[in-house]
Amino acid sequence: MTAEIYPSGAWRGFYSYGRGDRHDMQLDLLFSGGILVGDGIDDVGSFVMHGGYDSESGACRWTKTYIGSHDVAYSGGRDGDGIAGNWQLGVGRGTFRIWPALRSDDAGIDESVELCVPVEVGS
Repeated sequence: MTAEIYPSGAWRGFYSYGRGDRHDMQLDLLFSGGILVGDGIDDVGSFVMHGGYDSESGACRWTKTYIGSHDVAYSGGRDGDGIAGNWQLGVGRGTFRIWPALRSDDAGIDESVELCVPVEVGS
């Protein structure tokens, strides 16, 4: 069995609607064989996540489902030891960054990430 590109376990991060705003997230993620599942909490509420990732390119795509509420589509790719990209909810959209919880919150965080190119993840 080969090591996964991303470590399973506790992750931290944020999503943003634009420059300067930051909404923190705490996540517990499992990466295994191209499948990504997990759960977490942010300022909107508790959520579950399911999706996939490509172990060669680091591309990721998942759906974040708020318990009893709405879904948000996320797509991104490798960003150092984490993942950065875009989220979309209807016509609303923004950016995000997540990283393994052991990384310092202030280590290289740049809230201006702009990834607008669609990310392809194999089935």
